[in-house]
Amino acid sequence: MKIAVFSCKPYDKRTLNKAVETSSDLELVYFESRLSMETVSLAEGFDGVSCFVNDDLCREVINQLAAYNIRAIAMRCAGYNNVDLYCAKAHNIPVFHVPDYSPTSVAEHAVALIMALNRKTHRAYHRVKEGNFALEGLMGFNLEGKTVGCIGTGRIGAAFCRIMNGFGCNILCYDISENPDLQTLGAEYVDLATLYKESDIISLHCPLNASTHHLINDQSIAQMKEGVMIINTSRGALVNAQQAIDGLYQGKIGYLGLDVYEQEGAIFFEDMSDHIIHDSVFQLLLTFPNVIVTGHQGYFTDTALEHIAQTTLDNLKQMQNTPPQYKRELALST
Repeated sequence: MKIAVFSCKPYDKRTLNKAVETSSDLELVYFESRLSMETVSLAEGFDGVSCFVNDDLCREVINQLAAYNIRAIAMRCAGYNNVDLYCAKAHNIPVFHVPDYSPTSVAEHAVALIMALNRKTHRAYHRVKEGNFALEGLMGFNLEGKTVGCIGTGRIGAAFCRIMNGFGCNILCYDISENPDLQTLGAEYVDLATLYKESDIISLHCPLNASTHHLINDQSIAQMKEGVMIINTSRGALVNAQQAIDGLYQGKIGYLGLDVYEQEGAIFFEDMSDHIIHDSVFQLLLTFPNVIVTGHQGYFTDTALEHIAQTTLDNLKQMQNTPPQYKRELALST
């Protein structure tokens, strides 16, 4: 199979090249461009495409991929909210993703945001660089004994809960299905209203869908404790950024850590240091001293990249080796 790899950065190419060394039946061609209607013509002549979180696999793009006889879409990420699955099924194009690349990498990044916001290490770093060793304004709080709310307890959420349990935190969880291993650990499953009301820290680890879109909004923020810390390392659109800013102004949100942003597609994964970022909401977020934004790097560890590369290739091999009579069945599940 000949695969067009979109949104490919140098680090992606390195890990994919290493993984493909043992797969002589796969040929990878790399494109730094994101897949969109403007770039979909690059997929002509290929058997499949491999895409990432900010590629646009809308109905129009998938229709065009089908016209090019694309036989597989292999996502190099866990999420697939940017893929029109119904259209892919209609064209009998299987969609693969990487559900388990390294849950601890994202969970650890969420904890890193918590620690940095709490102990204000981002501010202390700049002070010390300027010869300012004053501690006023840098006071944090002990995590031990604090209540941490985890929304979404899949692989990443569960890893996050285990880490926070190690700090001596009380863990509250919300999910459509309960994880008995976390309950054994001492975590308690509650409804969202209880989680909002009782949590000192709320971390989001749920997928983006119709029911979770803008989960953090004026109504949910109003139910939270004064000075709550909110962490999002999942999907940007879980948080209504403008309404989170309102919460920051009001003091309702005391700390905000974001590794994802709803409009990140235009800026993340690119060097924008010489450009004006035409997003007033994003720019405003960066002005708050109690906000930390990172550029979707939660997954970015050597272990995760290696696993993503290998799983992506394994998914494509699965497609290649699936007998024709099973290919439609394969297309109906992701």
